[in-house]
Amino acid sequence: MNNENLKLWYNKPADSNDWNQALPVGNGRLGGMVYGTVKCEHIQLNEETIWYGGPVNRNNADAAEYLPKIRELLFQGKLKEAEKLTSLGLVGTPDQQRHYESLGDLHIEFYGQDNPITFYRRELDLDRAVAKVQYVIGDVTYTREVFSSAVDQVLVVRLTADKPNSISLKARTTRIEYVDSRESLGNDSILMSGSCGGEKGLQFRTLLKGVAEGGSIYTIGDNLLVDNANAVTLFLSANTNFRNEDPENKCVDCIGLASSKTYDTLLDEHIKDYQSLFNRVKLQLGDKKITESFKDIPTDERLLRVKEGKEDLGLVSLYFQFGRYLLIACSRPGSLPANLQGIWNQDYLSAWGSKYTININTEMNYWHAETCNLSECHLPLFDHIEKMRVNGRRTAKVMYGCRGFVAHHNTDIWADTAPQDIYMPATIWPMGAAWLCLHMWEHYQFTKDKEFLKNIYGTLKEAAEFFVDYLVEDSKGNLVTSPSVSPENTYILPSGERGTVCMGPSMDSQIIFALFTGCIESTKILDMDGEFANTLGEILKRMPKSKIGKYGQIMEWSEDYEEAEPGHRHISQLFALHPSNQITVRKTPELAKAARKTLERRLASGGGHTGWSRAWIINFWARLEDGDLAYENVLQLLKKSTLSNLFDNHPPFQIDGNFGGTAGIAEMLLQSHAGEINLLAALPKAWQEGSVLGLCARGGFEVDMTWSQNKLVQATIQSKTGGKCTLRTDAPVKIFMGDNEVNCLNSADSFSIEFDTEKGREYTVRV
Repeated sequence: MNNENLKLWYNKPADSNDWNQALPVGNGRLGGMVYGTVKCEHIQLNEETIWYGGPVNRNNADAAEYLPKIRELLFQGKLKEAEKLTSLGLVGTPDQQRHYESLGDLHIEFYGQDNPITFYRRELDLDRAVAKVQYVIGDVTYTREVFSSAVDQVLVVRLTADKPNSISLKARTTRIEYVDSRESLGNDSILMSGSCGGEKGLQFRTLLKGVAEGGSIYTIGDNLLVDNANAVTLFLSANTNFRNEDPENKCVDCIGLASSKTYDTLLDEHIKDYQSLFNRVKLQLGDKKITESFKDIPTDERLLRVKEGKEDLGLVSLYFQFGRYLLIACSRPGSLPANLQGIWNQDYLSAWGSKYTININTEMNYWHAETCNLSECHLPLFDHIEKMRVNGRRTAKVMYGCRGFVAHHNTDIWADTAPQDIYMPATIWPMGAAWLCLHMWEHYQFTKDKEFLKNIYGTLKEAAEFFVDYLVEDSKGNLVTSPSVSPENTYILPSGERGTVCMGPSMDSQIIFALFTGCIESTKILDMDGEFANTLGEILKRMPKSKIGKYGQIMEWSEDYEEAEPGHRHISQLFALHPSNQITVRKTPELAKAARKTLERRLASGGGHTGWSRAWIINFWARLEDGDLAYENVLQLLKKSTLSNLFDNHPPFQIDGNFGGTAGIAEMLLQSHAGEINLLAALPKAWQEGSVLGLCARGGFEVDMTWSQNKLVQATIQSKTGGKCTLRTDAPVKIFMGDNEVNCLNSADSFSIEFDTEKGREYTVRV
């Protein structure tokens, strides 16, 4: 795609009352939503550590005493009694974790711009990570550029005009709650100080500084004013005492360094840093001439055309790259992981607290990190898991009397691990830490970084140790979790009674299987801890496997119950299909057939009605190698769950749908979960031709591909670590290193081929 095809653009400002029309910028921790309104620009602000209150010990001290009684009631089939006691004895005290908040707003009011506006354009350039607004009033062309620099840790707003002395403005930062002061620092800066919820809350500072070229700059009260300048650069920094003992001094230092540079230097360094990540992957779907013909249509109109049934493969590519852009913008090494909204949240009491919901949403945020060549963006999640490990040990011991560490379906900035809410379909679910730890194992599988694996093995082991102690024997002799739930679904007993709390739901056993097998494999790679591996192996022999129910579906619970909501947004029983690899098309064909039936039943009953759920469905169909149905759900994601700024709509906005959608598109093109690299694994008929560069596969490989008439034309495999490479293709192929054909081992399947690779070498795949 050329640079013009990597722009979201609009011919009108965002509605001042509709945050979902604004355009996001971010540097990993400091974000802004740019409205592009003419007379008064509005940039809503976020800083990743703006969370209400402080850490709280919410572990229920009575839990361990009542856990045996709850299990006994479940064994006896006394569901309502078990749920009642669970709601008292196994919930957090208090039951709520902390929530994320908006930092506030930057308002820039322009003087002398009251006349009619022409040639308006608002855009977000994904190639440069810059939001831009341009318009003409009279004979003056005004331009704004906004970006959040990871290099300088500031938000930068550049205001220019093509006629001298044309820029006059008033700028100020505001916040609805918990502002203690706004005061001038010298004649060019305004400092906003406050807390995130009372005396115990985090202390924040936001510093706004202006640099004018020509004209004059000064402050009155808490306003920054500029008269008759040729150009103005505004710098905004924000920090809290979560990481910095003196957040004010940190702001002053950041802006001091940034404002000592020329604007061109600031911009160039920002673009170079960003493109070092973004430019690793390129995607072209369909005929270039056709996709480029849509670049002159505003993005919201392109989305409307897709909703009307018109084809726009360029918008699909743009959506894919937007997901990569967003991860770079909200998850950088050293930052917090992406929360439910990345970092972009306008509320002081946000939906679901804009926390880390770890019964799928946080995990989905990172499904594309490895495949889409953004491995470094995965690191903040691992840092947070290590914090959870400390708190999770306490929760495991106090609430369950178990070793290891545990977390439930939510966590927060302080890595809280106690159960969240009193909501039976979700609260009593001890699998959050286990699922998150699988991301560490995935990172190793993609990178083959043995030192990384050595460092995190202890974390994997502690997550597994919890279940060594927590699992209990059911009436069939299986080892199962108890109590737990299948997020966030409700079952119906033959008597008509409805329940959520249960023993051994399918997803739990699937997650534990993935965790235990990852631990066992790690001990072999590291040549250590064989006794623990043997313990896990013995437990795995007694754990239930995925079973097929009366409708031909994968069973969600240990019994073949009816569902209260057949179209439920969670499809937890298919964890084994995706993101895990326990169900695959060739190795477990009967289970794959049952997974297909599960999806058909869900969709027939209205499934996929939330953005993230639809995104998960794309990945499911891709793993079943049904490209046409995967693409049908890509289109449904765009049609039903995508806002005009391409944000995912749960509703309200949740970023996981964006990330899951990008992951699903990558999964349609390249898969590596089943022990082989499957090229064009789920290519739909609609993507007749195209190319992709830079996708990553497990085993330490990077892959480029071109295809035509839905058939592979050529591929290049870069081996980053050496070792064997097994390829699956749509036709027999030959492998070359340079001009020399590589000796390969062909399996019984003529479309699978294996060859040895050398670290740092490239291999060409020719049909």
